[in-house]
Amino acid sequence: MTKEKQSKAHKHFLVTYPISTGQKLYSIFVTPMLAVILIVLAIKVFSLFPGAPQPIIYASVVRAFFYTFFRLLVAYIFAIIIAIPLALLADSNPRAEKFLLPTFDIIESVPVLAFFPLIIAIFIKYGSFEMAAIFILFLAMLWNIVFSLIGGLKVVPSDIKSAAKIFGLKRLSYFWEMTMPSSVPYLITGSLLAWAQGWNLIIVAEVLHTYIPGGNSSSDLFGIGSMLVNSAASNEQSLFIIAIVTMIVGIGIINFFVWQKLLHYAERFKFE
Repeated sequence: MTKEKQSKAHKHFLVTYPISTGQKLYSIFVTPMLAVILIVLAIKVFSLFPGAPQPIIYASVVRAFFYTFFRLLVAYIFAIIIAIPLALLADSNPRAEKFLLPTFDIIESVPVLAFFPLIIAIFIKYGSFEMAAIFILFLAMLWNIVFSLIGGLKVVPSDIKSAAKIFGLKRLSYFWEMTMPSSVPYLITGSLLAWAQGWNLIIVAEVLHTYIPGGNSSSDLFGIGSMLVNSAASNEQSLFIIAIVTMIVGIGIINFFVWQKLLHYAERFKFE
């Protein structure tokens, strides 16, 4: 095969999957705007009922939701950065797989909350409660992405891998043009599970005073999780209802306008 023919075949083999302008707008502009608009509308409707709290309470709840959201986002970014190399390492050769998969499975099987008192003790020493919460969320998210990616790397057809080698894809090119596109559906699925796991743990991650000797609610991180716990503990029913409604609306918006779009987009990368 001549170099010219090989180049043409290479271009024919590689398929690009551009993200449409609409998808970019959803992720960058439309989703945050809709989140704010729908949460504000929900608050306006709730304020019509007798005995509704002051508007400043609503603003505080919305602000708490976004504090929690960015806390989860930072933990998720760290989880992605660590999960991809771990999955590639486990898939690199059979010997590495035999050692790493049982190791990952054991670590993942240990309840995340078992690490939390130790994590708090370490981060208290450096006065960084915020990083303690992010780290525990990172641990909760990490393994969902790792195992999903490893499973995805295993189902890539062998003839596709052979074709990539025939057309001269080497290391970095193979990673960007073969490994990553074929892993997209599993990365998105693992990310969705990881994000849900993060929401499940956010209450524990933000309510730190239960892990600090002599601690009180002033030691907690400001967020929707700690607001739910503390409003329930102090019998502030209106605040609790507003917080839980805001949390449900926010999660629903993120799921519909981000994860559902990404799951639909991932269909382009599946081998049929």
